[in-house]
Amino acid sequence: MSNEQGRRHPGASDGEDIARQFVEARRAGRSLPDFPGPIPPDLAAAYRVQDLAIARWDDAVVGWKIGYIAPERRGEDGDERLLGPIFRRQLWNATGAIVDIPVFSGVGGFGAVEAEYVLQLDEDAPADKHDWTAQEAARLPARLHVGVEVASSPLATINALGPRVVVSDFGNNNGLVLGPEIAGWTVCDEASLTASTRIDGTLVGTGGAGNLPGGVRGAFAFALRRSAQRGRPLKKGDLIATGNATGIHDIAVGQLATIAFDGIATITCRAAPCQAR
Repeated sequence: MSNEQGRRHPGASDGEDIARQFVEARRAGRSLPDFPGPIPPDLAAAYRVQDLAIARWDDAVVGWKIGYIAPERRGEDGDERLLGPIFRRQLWNATGAIVDIPVFSGVGGFGAVEAEYVLQLDEDAPADKHDWTAQEAARLPARLHVGVEVASSPLATINALGPRVVVSDFGNNNGLVLGPEIAGWTVCDEASLTASTRIDGTLVGTGGAGNLPGGVRGAFAFALRRSAQRGRPLKKGDLIATGNATGIHDIAVGQLATIAFDGIATITCRAAPCQAR
């Protein structure tokens, strides 16, 4: 990428410093003017930064968000998706009322919402299984919910800088709103799971589970594979937000996002400024 030319590759101390600066910015509820160090040369290095940041963050991981990587932005490892952690204190249940969601767009960072179909494992994944197909993933018991990802980062240019930067900062995640379960999802046609997103009443995206490359099960297989390869095999109760179903929709502080999952539920979120932890 042109904006990475001339940058040196990060060493171990660089990774520690990148993780520290992202965590400190998130804790303080402030933005970062630029990526805080040399951009990791590949996804493996970016995940090492993410692991260092997770270790610094004083909360438990309860699940993972999945982000899609466009073909032209994939590295030599060929991963078509990426992972970022979802933390316990940034998991909210949709109750029918407006849910306030914290975004960094109010302080000069990035903020967006994404309609999601969210898996929750009913069993541990085998810790020694590192390769998964969509068909194998379908046999691992899990429930499916609707939800909304809060995609937000102290770095305003996070998506423009590419997947290695996204991975480095918690996968550009700042929370998940979990909606109701979809009954009988394993026997339904995923094309029938449709959704739309509105910001302040204006339609900004439509789609559904059919927008996910390989469908919900393809995303599940990736999460199982990459998590096991990282030494973090998925466990019973873990949540997997399978990817944006209507697009990535920028949101500013004070705006309302209304995400309608046809025939299932409507979730309304209000963007609020990030507060210091």
